[in-house]
Amino acid sequence: MSTIADVAARAGVSKATASRALSGGGYVSDAARTRVLTAASELDYIAHSSAMSLATGRSLSVGVILPALDRWFFTELLAGIQDELLASGLDLVLYGIGEGTAERARLFEKVLPRRRLDGIIAVGIQPSARELERLVQVDSPLVSVGAYREHTSAVSIDDAAAARIATEHLIDLGHRDIVFLCGRADAATHAYGDEQRRAGYRSAMTAADLESHIRFAEGAPTMPGGYEAGVRMLGDRQHRPTAVLAVCDEAAIGAMIAARRLGLSVPAELSIVGIDDHEHAEMFTLTTVRQQPRAQGRAAVELLRQHIKAPDAASVQRVLPSELVVRASTAVPRA
Repeated sequence: MSTIADVAARAGVSKATASRALSGGGYVSDAARTRVLTAASELDYIAHSSAMSLATGRSLSVGVILPALDRWFFTELLAGIQDELLASGLDLVLYGIGEGTAERARLFEKVLPRRRLDGIIAVGIQPSARELERLVQVDSPLVSVGAYREHTSAVSIDDAAAARIATEHLIDLGHRDIVFLCGRADAATHAYGDEQRRAGYRSAMTAADLESHIRFAEGAPTMPGGYEAGVRMLGDRQHRPTAVLAVCDEAAIGAMIAARRLGLSVPAELSIVGIDDHEHAEMFTLTTVRQQPRAQGRAAVELLRQHIKAPDAASVQRVLPSELVVRASTAVPRA
């Protein structure tokens, strides 16, 4: 088996230069890098992660923090992160821990400060627990997905705009009594994206002079949560809305199932819009605002790599586009 010394000898460079060329860390001239890569290919050289770590002073691993591993958005996001990390020669260290747990608090207070990581990607961090501030104190390159604060880099969609676009679609169809489904009253302190979506809904309703129709039906942002909130809301015939904007597609699908079990026709008697373009959205013919979590994951890794190479670089907020996808769950309200 070839060693780094063999590669360096064939390329005519020092072992340190060969290590830098193969790891991508530190300066190496284009000509030297080409010789090293050519030599490594000819010798079928495979770098050992421990040896590379010793040579470069890097762990060659990135910590990824997720609040859940059983939700479509997070699994898609993780797939994008993993694909990009593997392509970059970096290992993934996964922490999938739900919010509000003692294990999560311990992760931020004790585990991460002791762990040697080249960088951290944090998804769904909680403002109320001051998690972002704690991550900044870890003093490792950091990129968050969703939440954005000054002096930290982030990848996200414009959540407020997504909810505004969805609400405006319902208003343009003629709906006035539109409920925002599964928005948490404490979203401002727990879920940054959810709070922005609530704000987008409120903004669209206010701009259309529909302030008196603004209503929130609280519930978990899941299919069961959407179903339970839908049953409560739609079971009240006197206050039943003509349209629903759900905080996410999973909640929207849950509400759609609730409507059908209550004997309501979608969209003839109730229009429903979600946000995400979940993998099941097409199957349920759900109108939604599409975002691409895999693309967000890849973008987060690209941004983190930039900060690893240049730790003092300015923070960046990268906003990815989203678009309205009209299917068969929305229509003009019944007269």
